[in-house]
Amino acid sequence: MPEIRVIDPLRPDPDVIRHAGRMLRSGGVVCFPTSGLYGLGAVWNDEAAVRRIYAIKGRDRSKPILILVRNRSDISDLVTEIPDAAIRLMDRFWPGRLTLVFAAASSVPEILTAGSGKIGIRLPAHRVAQALIEETGAPITGTSANVSGEAGCSSIAELAAEVRTSVDLVLDAGALAGGSGSTVVDVTTDPVRVLRWGAVSMGEFQEVVERWQGL
Repeated sequence: MPEIRVIDPLRPDPDVIRHAGRMLRSGGVVCFPTSGLYGLGAVWNDEAAVRRIYAIKGRDRSKPILILVRNRSDISDLVTEIPDAAIRLMDRFWPGRLTLVFAAASSVPEILTAGSGKIGIRLPAHRVAQALIEETGAPITGTSANVSGEAGCSSIAELAAEVRTSVDLVLDAGALAGGSGSTVVDVTTDPVRVLRWGAVSMGEFQEVVERWQGL
């Protein structure tokens, strides 16, 4: 069984975060809270750990896995271009539940992009997620902590047994907001293309797009 640590969502215990960061840097997989749902974290360029996440979820390897960054400046090393549209969307919705899909830099492992040449990136708003990425010193994966095809989990009690028993550490921050996952927008196209509607509603998104198109 994995180790489970209860953590305050507003004031994460530095000792718990340090422990989780060490585990990630040593190749572990950590279940941690994001704004609405729990996620599965591994260091972004640890291909063995990322393969474990695919196996834990039963996820098709043709489907990419997004990553979480600690700040916007981290993006420049991960992508080939940051279009103006991406900057406008980041200004409005980051940190938060909007994933932007960029053209991936050559340094991004193909296992994350699933051969698409594109990488999904989000700047999380949850304080535990932020602290974990900062402590790890590198982007981490942010795919939902669920069996592929099943609903995401807003509490540790909802985790599927095969997920709970396969990770190395669970950070239990209590009940999260729940709801759908992040809205996913491909910013490599002009105009940008919504790949999945989620926490950012169509109305919110269109308001931003219409505002910049009116400039």
